[in-house]
Amino acid sequence: MMGIADIDIAVLAGGLGTRLRSVLPETPKILAPVLGKAFLDHLLDWLIRQGARRVVLCLGYRAGDVLAYLEARSFAPLEIWTVVEPEPLGTGGAIARARPLLNSEPVLVINGDTLVDADLNAFLAGHRTSHAEASILCTEVEDTGRYGRLEIDAHDRVLRFVEKDAATGPAWINSGYYLFGRAALEAIAALSKGSLERDILQRMCPGTIHASRTHGRFLDIGTPETLGLAHEVLTP
Repeated sequence: MMGIADIDIAVLAGGLGTRLRSVLPETPKILAPVLGKAFLDHLLDWLIRQGARRVVLCLGYRAGDVLAYLEARSFAPLEIWTVVEPEPLGTGGAIARARPLLNSEPVLVINGDTLVDADLNAFLAGHRTSHAEASILCTEVEDTGRYGRLEIDAHDRVLRFVEKDAATGPAWINSGYYLFGRAALEAIAALSKGSLERDILQRMCPGTIHASRTHGRFLDIGTPETLGLAHEVLTP
């Protein structure tokens, strides 16, 4: 049976981290310090525990800092490749640039500033069983105002993406973890710049995206407040 060890994982880690500039003016978001080490360490260690063996880091802002950080450390048995975008390309453009290094089918794509307490092998198994073009790992939060929400039917198919601030209260959200099959990857590869969410996922036919639900803890370090929360969540 195919598992996480058999697929390529692309980590989106090139963002500017604008909302964190007040606390990290000179540091790329993925190197934000949490409990004495970079958030990147926590993310890669978690992927190793999940069984991951091959990761492609999609870098941009202050990529040199991340490359230097990686050179000074070992994450065996993880094989790490890097791709640096010359200018901001968006999440879709970043994956398109990394496409030559992503040879498995499907490919797991994750946001480098999030961690979800979920079983990635179960996520993969659900994707394969669904025969969907793409799958989104979904988590339930108490207030969707900052994230937007997903409308999901009784068969775990995504029907609609609701923009952030359009509605508040508890609901299922996109956690930033995706599995893309061949057709979706070909559509991504055709992008020069753009967003995975707006230019790929939201343009797919309703019902062709599988929603994999998890009730595990969701951590997003995109703001000073949630970065502070990371110290609590990641404390053993």
